[in-house]
Amino acid sequence: MKIILSRKGFDSSYGGHPSPILPNGRIITFPIPANEKTEELDIKYDDLILNYENYARYSELMADLGIKLINPHCHLDPDLGASTYGRAPGWKPAFGQAEAAQAHLENQGVAVGDIFLFFGRFNHTFDDNGKLRYDANRHEFHMLFGYLQIGEILKADAGTVVPDWLKYHPHASDKAWKTSKNTIYISRDRLSFDETLPGSGLFRFSEELVLTKPGYKITCWNLPEIFRDVNISYHKKESWKNGYFESVSRGQEFVVDTNPEIQQWVEGLIERHSR
Repeated sequence: MKIILSRKGFDSSYGGHPSPILPNGRIITFPIPANEKTEELDIKYDDLILNYENYARYSELMADLGIKLINPHCHLDPDLGASTYGRAPGWKPAFGQAEAAQAHLENQGVAVGDIFLFFGRFNHTFDDNGKLRYDANRHEFHMLFGYLQIGEILKADAGTVVPDWLKYHPHASDKAWKTSKNTIYISRDRLSFDETLPGSGLFRFSEELVLTKPGYKITCWNLPEIFRDVNISYHKKESWKNGYFESVSRGQEFVVDTNPEIQQWVEGLIERHSR
């Protein structure tokens, strides 16, 4: 089994703000804006359902957090939460990738049964008289926010027919399906190592999910020592510094060759923090 650390959601380049952690520990990932050249402009931030306190939609929370959207359409990917958007019968969580990033996943041998651990840039929020604000007293950090164990892989280059329930997905539109190496990873129904849990899902906040080492810059990770002697794509032995792991600032997916210790760590993380 391979583990793929996948960087997703708002950051300094896309969106300009971190995604928020709500006061009750719920993690909200703001998807990046849609790309007009490669996808249909079907889903808006105003279509994404939040249902937290007095916030019905993602767009309402984004406005109170000071996020000004130049593009109202979003790239809803990975799509892990059943309640985030209107669903057709048969819906399953899914994640898409294409072009050079997908070529990297193929070259690393990512296959059915492997697990994506999604991470992004986050900060805490607090309630300011009924409106949520970012906590300026806390620094932004990288954190794991969800997972997907691959159950099926759909490849545009193989002439795959997109099922009806998936046609809303940004990687499944007619325009996107023509993109080089466009691929969609469909979640397993249940985890292979724990059938009591779904094959994909979102986490609830825990310090154990935070990657950034306290007091260090965001790319300095407090990665467990069990990762030190395995291959992590885009990284070298020199990425391990005195007391932390230096994550590269560019790159979407980092593929980890696992060992029994890492696999046990990942399985425990999912079992403890799935919401």
